[in-house]
Amino acid sequence: MERSFQGAPAELELSSLTALTPLDGRYEQKVKELRPIFSEYGLIRFRVLVEIKWLLKLSEIDEVMEVPNFSKDARSFLEGVVYNFSVEDALEVKKIEKVTNHDVKAVEYFLKQKCGSHPEIAQAYINNLAHALMLKEGVNAVILPVMDELLQAIFKMAKENAHIAMLSRTHGQPASPTTLGKEMANFGSRLSRQRRIISEVEILGKFAGAVGNYNAHIAAYPEIDWPRVAEEFVRSLGISFNPYVTQIEPHDYIAELYHSVIRFNNVLMDFDRDIWSYVSLGYFKQVTKAGEIGSSTMPHKVNPIDFENSEGNLGVANQSLDHLSMKLPISRMQRDLTDSTVLRNMGVGFGYSLLAYRNALQGIKKLQVNEACLNEDLEQTWEVLAEPIQTVMRRYGVPEPYEKLKELTRGKAVTKESIRKFIEGLEIPEDAKSILLKLTPQSYIGAAEGLAKAADS
Repeated sequence: MERSFQGAPAELELSSLTALTPLDGRYEQKVKELRPIFSEYGLIRFRVLVEIKWLLKLSEIDEVMEVPNFSKDARSFLEGVVYNFSVEDALEVKKIEKVTNHDVKAVEYFLKQKCGSHPEIAQAYINNLAHALMLKEGVNAVILPVMDELLQAIFKMAKENAHIAMLSRTHGQPASPTTLGKEMANFGSRLSRQRRIISEVEILGKFAGAVGNYNAHIAAYPEIDWPRVAEEFVRSLGISFNPYVTQIEPHDYIAELYHSVIRFNNVLMDFDRDIWSYVSLGYFKQVTKAGEIGSSTMPHKVNPIDFENSEGNLGVANQSLDHLSMKLPISRMQRDLTDSTVLRNMGVGFGYSLLAYRNALQGIKKLQVNEACLNEDLEQTWEVLAEPIQTVMRRYGVPEPYEKLKELTRGKAVTKESIRKFIEGLEIPEDAKSILLKLTPQSYIGAAEGLAKAADS
């Protein structure tokens, strides 16, 4: 085998080891559900599906005499072409494409070949809605279920840790306590909202001819209500109908979908970074499997690699999704071909997103709450009680409460004893004083526990 200057073979057989991108290499097993949908095979399969569905639709229109009303046997034959579509069939389409130099026309010729043996079926028809079907299946069958799995894991953390007090760190500095569960509920709620928005994006399709006006349809069969037929056909595929199009469906819905996924990913990135920080602070320990290496050189370490991998892959995903969102809605005049090559990358952003979701899930399974560390942190920060003390002082008209608390707390070591002494010296009602004296950093959590328990996807 010929070798390049660096010593590597000039050509390598494609495998998971030699794949150009890690989605088809290192991470193949973690994203394999997307391959039958967003691969070249998936695109061809959906094109074949659309062509055959359209042919069946035409066969039901009496005025289109060139396409007969198929018998049950003929319909079964056509449906079998879709149901049994194989990799070998896709390779045959690619073989035809080498001659036609046109990928859509190759599908048409493939179907003419495939159906030629059946006496009732003379011709196959056209392609359009494959990308919409790919997105519909990819989102509903793969992406949303894994998002739901992630949401369940985060809401479980919220409920199980609803009562565990934790020091807040606004600007990285000690702040009013919360609970670990409440912080997880925040992320669960945010992710749940974005997941709902993703599920509500309308997948749109067009079927209105070369420039969106049914020109050829009406010229050939002026008596047929083509807009109605087109809408019925598109909706029969489980896709919403877009009546105002050019040669292409303008892809605005794809931008809506991808931007929604970007927002979900951004919230998850925020989650990954916070968990990373909590691991760094010792709030979580990480449980590893026997034989796993936590650090390549330092045996005492267990690095939070799952959350780091999730964060990194979310960044790659968002870059791809953002480019498609910005590019696809823009097409010169009634169409140019810049969308064609870009649409072949529809699965890239989903692939890296799916990988990131599974990274995060894997990381969550390793987490073990370190309550002793959380409690110790709170014990060292009695100054956080300055907020409720100041608020009560204001309620009872104590002059200059902020200034007095500032004098007590800023730049000084604040202890349980110094706080109690300050409270005891306040001129406020005894019942109010009693409430303040019972406060601890661990108990000063407001409604956090209830909010965490009430959180739900």
